[in-house]
Amino acid sequence: MDTNAYLKFAQDTFGFTFNDIELLVTAFTHRSYLNEHKKTVKEHNERLEFLGDAVLELVVTEFLFTNYGESEGVLTNWRSALVRTESIGAAAQKFGFEPFLRLSRGERRGTDRGRAQILANSFEAVIGAIYLDQGYEAAKTFISQSILSTLSSILSNGSWMDAKSRLQEVVQSQEGITPIYKVISEEGPDHDKMFTVGVFVEGRLLGKGSGPSKQAGQQQAAEAALLSYDT
Repeated sequence: MDTNAYLKFAQDTFGFTFNDIELLVTAFTHRSYLNEHKKTVKEHNERLEFLGDAVLELVVTEFLFTNYGESEGVLTNWRSALVRTESIGAAAQKFGFEPFLRLSRGERRGTDRGRAQILANSFEAVIGAIYLDQGYEAAKTFISQSILSTLSSILSNGSWMDAKSRLQEVVQSQEGITPIYKVISEEGPDHDKMFTVGVFVEGRLLGKGSGPSKQAGQQQAAEAALLSYDT
C-alpha cells in the first residue's frame, strides 16, 4: 500500500492532511514487518506507541477530572476501562485500521488474540503520530471521538468494574457466599501457555474462561458466570 492510500485514510478518518505522512505509515508498521524489509524500512511503531500511550492517558485523565467529581478510585477504574486493550482495539477496528497494518506474513496468519493486541498497539502509535504531526488538540479530538464517546456505554453496562469484583458482589448478595476459582486445564509450552479456569459456587460450575495467565482466565470465567445472573 503506497503513501497516497495513507494520506486518503488520514483525510477521511481524521479530517486533516498529515504534514509528514511517514509518521502515520510508521504508526502502522509492526516490528515483524521491519524484519522482512530491512533494506527499505528503518523504523517500527513501538516508539510512537510509547508516546501515544502517554497522550491517551493524559487526555482521558483530563476529561474525567474535569467532568466528574467521583473519587480517585472510581475515576481510576473508569480510565482503566477506557484505555484497556479491548477498548482501544475495538476503536481501531471501528475506524478501519486493520487493512493498513504492515505485518510480516507470519503475523498475518497469527491468532485473533495476537491481532487484537497489534491493533491496540497501532491505535496508540497513531495517536502518537497525530500528536507529533498536528499537536495536542488534534490528538485530543480524535481520542474524544474514538474513546471518550464510549464512556456512557461503559458506565451503563458496568464494564468499568472488574468482572471478578462484580461477580463476587452479585453472588454474595444473592447466595451469601464467595465464588471459588479453579484451574481446569493448562495447554501449550511455557512461553505460550493457555489456562482454562472455572468459577464455582458450592461445587456448581458457573462459568469457564481461558487466557494466557490464570488471572486472565479468571476474568473470562467471571464474565461468563455473570451471564447466569440477572445483573
